[in-house]
Amino acid sequence: MRAIIVAGGTGGHIYPALAIINKIKEKEPKSEFLYIGTTDRMEKDIVPKLGIDYVGLEVVGLNRKNLFKNIDVFKKYNKAVNDAKKEIKKFNPDVVIGVGGYITLPVLTAANKLGYKTVIHEQNSIPGLSNKMLARFADCVCVSLPNSLKLFKNKNVVYTGNPRSEEIIDVKKVTKKSLGLDSTKKLVVIVMGSLGSQTMTKKLKELIPGFKNKNYQVIVVTGKGYIDNYKDVETPSNVQIVPFLDNFINVLKDTDLIVSRAGASTIAEITAIGLPAILVPSPYVTHNHQYMNAKELEDLGACVIVSEDEFGKDKLIGEIDKLLNDSESYVKMASASKKLGVSDSATRIYDEVRKLIG
Repeated sequence: MRAIIVAGGTGGHIYPALAIINKIKEKEPKSEFLYIGTTDRMEKDIVPKLGIDYVGLEVVGLNRKNLFKNIDVFKKYNKAVNDAKKEIKKFNPDVVIGVGGYITLPVLTAANKLGYKTVIHEQNSIPGLSNKMLARFADCVCVSLPNSLKLFKNKNVVYTGNPRSEEIIDVKKVTKKSLGLDSTKKLVVIVMGSLGSQTMTKKLKELIPGFKNKNYQVIVVTGKGYIDNYKDVETPSNVQIVPFLDNFINVLKDTDLIVSRAGASTIAEITAIGLPAILVPSPYVTHNHQYMNAKELEDLGACVIVSEDEFGKDKLIGEIDKLLNDSESYVKMASASKKLGVSDSATRIYDEVRKLIG
């Protein structure tokens, strides 16, 4: 298979895109890929290091606050469409797969105009603007959460799950013991996004002393840029404070409860392994999509939602204690989470692509 993969901006788009590439490679080892991303976001550094051919196009997102500033946005968009046409013709793919970010709009528009098959994957419960526009002509739309099925008008919408979920099924577990923790006690991991959060740092610092004398252990992942803020925190012996976890999804496999934002990749990871969760949706994202992601889980009993405003010692520690000390509620939540998970999501996407191109 010859495939162009398009995704950019955040890890929530890039890593699912890489999971799709890995699955196609597994099924068809002689496949060839071209990854099209931006010139200034994290994919430009991540993807070439993996030995995948990469092309960067200059695009920027819409300015929703000042419409007059979008004149330059549309100029760059039109240039990106024309540049994408040249790259697509040169590579001549069997399919062009968009996995999120505003880079997908010009590239898949170009592919459609040239008559190539196109597939899009939506990670969030609420579709982003690019995918809403692309869905009008995409040959196949894959979605991560069941509620998204009704938000696309296409007849060709398929519930595949998020391809990141299949990866966590296969990774090796990192045990509590290997982290210097007590293997007989439950573990809570608290992480407010891979980069951390200025807003949540202050709240977490106030929260940490409240874990003293609890019958469980806690790892707080601060984000690399915020670890120095925790130097003066009174840290109980059952709490570890770390800037990041390179093997994060491996650690999740021996975690008993996660307290996290509600990004698409996180949802995919925790439901794949049936991990009970307290989700704190970021209120700073477009269309409040993290809340909608979390609400879909909460409605099925797969998580508890705590708003950023509520996030504090009494509320959060109270919810953690309630879950970890009520085995019946805990087992019900784990079961509900597992039911929502898709353990073969990347395979499902591969099957849809193969079906499409014949």
